Amino acid sequence: MAAGTRLSAPAFLVSAIASGQGKTTATAALARHFRAQGLRVRLFKAGADFLDALILERAADSPVHVLDLWMVGEPECRRLLDEARREADLVLVEGVMGLYDGSPSSADLARELDLGVLAVIDVSAMAETVGAVALGLRDYGKLRLVGVIGNGVAGRGHAAMVAAALKDTPLLATLPRQASVIAERHLGLTLPSEAKDLDAHLDALGRSLDLDATAWEGAVANARAALAETPRRAVSGARSDRTLAGCRIAVARDSAFAFLYPANLECLERLGAALSFFSPLAGDAVPSEAAAVYLPGGYPELHAAELSGAERFHRSLRQAQAEGVPMLAECGGMMALAESLEDGSGRPWPMAGLIPGRTRVQSRLAGLGLQGLMTRHGEIRGHTFHYSTLDTPLAAAARTVGYPRGGAGEAVYRVGALTATYFHAYFNSCPQAIAAILLGQDP
Repeated sequence: MAAGTRLSAPAFLVSAIASGQGKTTATAALARHFRAQGLRVRLFKAGADFLDALILERAADSPVHVLDLWMVGEPECRRLLDEARREADLVLVEGVMGLYDGSPSSADLARELDLGVLAVIDVSAMAETVGAVALGLRDYGKLRLVGVIGNGVAGRGHAAMVAAALKDTPLLATLPRQASVIAERHLGLTLPSEAKDLDAHLDALGRSLDLDATAWEGAVANARAALAETPRRAVSGARSDRTLAGCRIAVARDSAFAFLYPANLECLERLGAALSFFSPLAGDAVPSEAAAVYLPGGYPELHAAELSGAERFHRSLRQAQAEGVPMLAECGGMMALAESLEDGSGRPWPMAGLIPGRTRVQSRLAGLGLQGLMTRHGEIRGHTFHYSTLDTPLAAAARTVGYPRGGAGEAVYRVGALTATYFHAYFNSCPQAIAAILLGQDP
């Protein structure tokens, strides 16, 4: 495989019948396997997701963008994918949930972007039945299923039974039964920065992948043939609006504030903003030269003691609020601005106090799904995913709307120039509205 200016790199969707089958493991294994051969690999994550994308970023050693037909939009998904195909030797998109789950689903993405599907099937407790599973995945939605990756194979004999059961669908690769590469917690996987020896584990994972070279080359040939036969649609370039020119935006970035789309940062820079990163956990204050502050989501509840003691951070936030500096705080960022945060054990921790009230972490999910926020500039699209709740006397200045079924979503609070919400915005869906928020204007 060789990259060039033409769209030559094969691209596949890595999907499964459900969550927990090993999609992230298989995608990371393929990335490390081919990187060890000197190939350039670009990875994407389907759906609204931060944690899997961070793992994949480490596996491929390059930024991982999310692809979602509604939140990101088909034209932008196609632009990002085509850009990757020009730069890389192989492009992989890890699906979300099961292949046909959700609206839009991973299957919808595969059909719209002309992606062949690699089905990851946990075969640890089956043999011949894997053939029925693969057949159902292929025929239910009339997809181009190019092969199966068997996860949890016990040995060569087991692999042979699986391959025979698949009949006319090739078994492209197998992975042995193994412990999880990275631990999980309430919002998903542990952050890569907190996982011990992650790169060594990823390298070992790549070596453990048993690839059928002949079958793989057939899948690559299939992908290239499909690409050559598919009429190319015109894809517009990135927008050139410079609304934030001359504006320096301080972005919190550490293990407590790690949930942000790379595309959001790119959007801000494309709008003309200069970005300054700071770490509240390291004791940093908001940079004094900042004209706006962005506090993304993350795991503040896991770092409640450190954040509670981050006095320089708290003082700088209060000063910024007093000076009317615009701030956007999403989910975990909002939790750090309340008066207190009650962690999973029920212990309260004082926070910055810019928002009256307290947040409380609970054991059950409090919000999940795609949502949109209508503004005078258009709809900001994004998602919500959290286990905490906010108890505040503030009235919501606006509310998001759930997608696709409608209904009231997350509250959006405004305190002076501060905008705070559990809603994670995908900035490129409506850059002008995001720019207005960060300029202290009514979006």
